Amino acid sequence: MVMDSGEKRLNELGYKQELRREMTLFKTLAISFSTMTLFTGITPLFGSSFQYAGPASLVWGWAVVSFFTWFVGIAMSEICSSFPTTGSLYFWAAHLAGPKWGPFASWCCAWLETIGLVAGIGTQAFAGSQVLQSIILLSTGTNKDGGYLTPKWLFLCMYIGLTVIWAVLNTFALEVIAYIDIISIWWQVVGGTVIVIMLPLVSLTTQSASYVFTHFEKAPEITGISSSAYAVVLSMLVSQYSLYGYDAAAHLTEETRGADKNGPIAILSSIGIISVFGWAYILALTFSIQDPKYLFDTSNETAGTFVPAQILYDAFYGRYQSGTGAIILLFIIWGSFFFGGLSITTSAARVVYALSRDGGVPFSSVWKKVHPTRKVPANAVWLCAAICILLGLPILKVNVVFTAITSIATIGWVGGYAVPIFARMVMAEENFKPGPFYLGKARRPICFVAFVWICYTCSVFLLPTLYPISWDTFNYAPVAVGIFLTLIMLWWVLDARRWFKGPVRNIDQSPEHDKIDVHIRNGL
Repeated sequence: MVMDSGEKRLNELGYKQELRREMTLFKTLAISFSTMTLFTGITPLFGSSFQYAGPASLVWGWAVVSFFTWFVGIAMSEICSSFPTTGSLYFWAAHLAGPKWGPFASWCCAWLETIGLVAGIGTQAFAGSQVLQSIILLSTGTNKDGGYLTPKWLFLCMYIGLTVIWAVLNTFALEVIAYIDIISIWWQVVGGTVIVIMLPLVSLTTQSASYVFTHFEKAPEITGISSSAYAVVLSMLVSQYSLYGYDAAAHLTEETRGADKNGPIAILSSIGIISVFGWAYILALTFSIQDPKYLFDTSNETAGTFVPAQILYDAFYGRYQSGTGAIILLFIIWGSFFFGGLSITTSAARVVYALSRDGGVPFSSVWKKVHPTRKVPANAVWLCAAICILLGLPILKVNVVFTAITSIATIGWVGGYAVPIFARMVMAEENFKPGPFYLGKARRPICFVAFVWICYTCSVFLLPTLYPISWDTFNYAPVAVGIFLTLIMLWWVLDARRWFKGPVRNIDQSPEHDKIDVHIRNGL
């Protein structure tokens, strides 16, 4: 039997095949696309981004962010082609940074990615609960007609319920998750197409093209932000939050056939699909706005809690004097959050499993266990779910939970991209063993643009989003991320640097393998 090219490369890197390698390119693309998802980034942040600077900044911001995201995706695809392992980013960082800096680079990358992915589950659970809250409100009579607006305790129950369901589903055989994600990609492509086409057609009136593409309007009386440049920066947060997650394909490379080729294809295809569909979705929502000021009115039908829900309701009620159509489309959007959370849970568990396999997590022997029959890291799945639930508990008392979790997820997840990309940019080219996808001389400028863009993205998510700054408007992400990084660095300095050496091989080495390893890890 001919060995799969991805398995062959995995063996060369010092790892034996433990997970079931049965995923096709389409299944991998489905999970990667589901992790990014069409609706889950745009929908919850559309309202706030629109409020900062109006429609033009929101619409063109997506185009700008999409452009720079391609640099990051291309840089990561080259590395993925060379290192098709489930450890992905932190494995890449260790090998690309060389023997001196490799362990530290791997340590930083692994923990950034881990906290980003776990917080990412929380963003899906929170925003999914927001959509469900709007569905319940509209289904029971709207805010004006005595509809039921779920209180905080019930909102938290929905948040926990979604997290637990995703964990339960992830304890089944991988092929079950893969098939669910195939449903997801069709759900989002077909559902997204329906919404993008139907919404402007249903709306009694639509905004003009000049309004959508050129109108700039700040709201300093609400946001407290009078600087135009600052308003534009914050209006692009929706795009920066939406356009990441494509590394999910890299987490599944040990389970994907021909991963050295199909991994990069899945990464770039995910970016291409979401760039086009995401822009179309933003345009559909923006063109269909009936009254921009009414969207944020706390006395409107959705209690001013969820702008996209109000846009959908205004369109269908204006045409048919019924909000049923809006409820149906909201259910399609909710399905996107459900599938996205399921996929992110899959990715988070794979990263925790890989890091535990290398001894980088407390009680690693527990979290690295693979279920004997289902061949999935079930213990790692439930660890991620438990941490996610803990992150959501402040919902009962704090109003800025989503902002904090979103910022933590983006900084951790996207920040993890920066480490291997920087190492790839500065390493000596003769020390790199390229895969089928190879950039050649273009790698340095591409990696440089990608790295600078990542640094910018992480920085803006630390900025205050509302003024004046108070306990209710303070962006807690800098504090949370600062405490987390401080603890991780202290752990490294006081203890981990003595024993953590990065990815640990689990296969007997042959002289040929040793020779390859020396070539890869020769250093910068």
